[in-house]
Amino acid sequence: DNEITCKIFYYFPEKDKGSERDYKQNYVKKKKKKEKKKRKQNMYKQKRPTMYPPWSSTFDAHVHRGRVMHVVVKDKTAELKTEATVQLDTLASRCKKENGKLEIWVELKPQGRLLMEARYYLERSADSEVEHEREGVFALHQRRGAIKQAKVHLVKCHEFTATFFPQPTFCSVCKEFVWGLNKQGYQCRQCNAAIHKKCIDKVIAKCTGSAINSKETMIHKERFKIDMPHRFKVYNYKSPTFCEHCGTLLWGLARQGLKCEECCMNVHHKCKKKVANLCGVNQKLMAEALAMIESTQPSFSEDVEPLYAVPRKEQHKFTLDDFTLHKMLGKGSFGKVFLAEMRATGEFFAVKALKKDVVLMDDDVECTMVERRVLSLAWEHPFLTHLYCTFQTKENLFFVMEYLNGGDLMFHIQACNSFDLTRSTFYAAEIICGLQFLHSKGIVYRDLKLDNILLDIDGHIKIADFGMCKENMFGEARTSTFCGTPDYIAPEILLGQKYGTSVDWWSFGVLLYEMLIGKSPFHGHDEEELFQSIRTDDPCYPRWLARDSRDILVKLFVREPERRLGVKGNIRQHNFFRDTDWSALEKRQVEPPFKPTVNSPSDCSNFDKEFINEKPRLSCADRTLINSVDQSMFNNFSFINPGMARFKNI
Repeated sequence: DNEITCKIFYYFPEKDKGSERDYKQNYVKKKKKKEKKKRKQNMYKQKRPTMYPPWSSTFDAHVHRGRVMHVVVKDKTAELKTEATVQLDTLASRCKKENGKLEIWVELKPQGRLLMEARYYLERSADSEVEHEREGVFALHQRRGAIKQAKVHLVKCHEFTATFFPQPTFCSVCKEFVWGLNKQGYQCRQCNAAIHKKCIDKVIAKCTGSAINSKETMIHKERFKIDMPHRFKVYNYKSPTFCEHCGTLLWGLARQGLKCEECCMNVHHKCKKKVANLCGVNQKLMAEALAMIESTQPSFSEDVEPLYAVPRKEQHKFTLDDFTLHKMLGKGSFGKVFLAEMRATGEFFAVKALKKDVVLMDDDVECTMVERRVLSLAWEHPFLTHLYCTFQTKENLFFVMEYLNGGDLMFHIQACNSFDLTRSTFYAAEIICGLQFLHSKGIVYRDLKLDNILLDIDGHIKIADFGMCKENMFGEARTSTFCGTPDYIAPEILLGQKYGTSVDWWSFGVLLYEMLIGKSPFHGHDEEELFQSIRTDDPCYPRWLARDSRDILVKLFVREPERRLGVKGNIRQHNFFRDTDWSALEKRQVEPPFKPTVNSPSDCSNFDKEFINEKPRLSCADRTLINSVDQSMFNNFSFINPGMARFKNI
């Protein structure tokens, strides 16, 4: 049987005294009311704990087609406040794509959010359980997917996140419908204002959910003289009318909302306190006027132009018809990676295909552009995966990269459990060269793991997958996005601290530990336990581990970022690398201690069979969905790397 395990937490946009306690007590839809002696107040008792679990608990549910989980939040008077419905088979499918684990925010209607942690697993027999224990719970027997915090766009103190609107919704800026499927627009997490993605740069109203009387707000009012309160009065609407703040319909038969006597703005009663004092102001027109008078500032792309291998426009543009897809090398929630042959030359490449709808739904357009820029920069270094060109279709984005048919380190460590000291030292040294190159260019990698270290035909390493990179991280620059693969996440990220390149050196320590010892340094039966282990536990070091190996790991696992090896001191001078010739290594003149078995340029025997055996097909796209995608988001994506001279003559 298939089962899925969930843990749910509720996020309160507004919290009154006692409201959280009451919501926790009464959030499940079907509660049996019970009179309690000697007390006047009503208490609620669960009828069936297995079907109606207590608050903040973990529960199991068998997955059947059509089965749903309905979460309802009620107040102490048993009045419905907000709700959400989740399809269990859909949740299970997403879990399987994320290696059995998933953490998502579920939007409640009309307001609020649920943080849902879900796990998917197959029930085992007693014999298989014993075998599983014998293999070791924490052995490196499976791949681990990366996670990333939902992107928050901070505009005028608003906290906009990509949002799916299940009902017709108006943009509070341009007053037009927010069209499309999936996450069609943005909604502020504080004031609930709904807008088009394209209108985010036209927002001039400060978020009313932030500190309204702060110094910044007063300067804002003083500079632009925008402080015109609305004069709202209760109104009876005779035809369907939408709230011009949160964008949804005003429900009811009478006294459905409020109308401003001056500008005729219509809003929900609940939205009255969240509306900015912009009576009679057209945000869209004012934003356009302000944009015209503002001094022109150099864009970020201009700032980074000397930094990256900026592509020039070429006469020939590649399309999918220029390639033949032979095998699928890997796949995930992002899309698929194929072994492809260029028809004109017979050369083999790895082609990564990203689905545009998924990129937009996850609000990862900028991450995709960052990946493209870093890949084009990688051409300058021997230990980074090289990008040849990019192109796009209406449904997909394509990266054409060098085909590294030696497999990744996760594939190889599964075959031998761990690497010997010579092999581990060699891989670690080449990884250091690649990491330090990225850091010198102001890039924090943030997803270093065995899966992302590939081997070429000679046995040299190549760092791959730059979708988690953070650019422009020079000097004291810091970021705070929660992202990475759980086993490799640094403690400063888990603690919500701002961080820099230090997180890559922690991940490097985890990777080195896994290569030397064959298991993860930090353990937990779930993510909560794992993260607690990363924050507090000291890894176990076997007695047979060499002294220098133990010493470098201890210094990499220092929890104070500024004292961690790699940030403090020269890691190349550590005694662990005493026999390493760094100059020869950087020129690829050191003979690799292991050479993967490769029989031909198209050999894919060093990749997982579960992918290789699947037919190399692009996922079918929903035509209605694709037609709703704003293609302008992907302008300037396609290019040919100028370093690939032979492409120019094709």
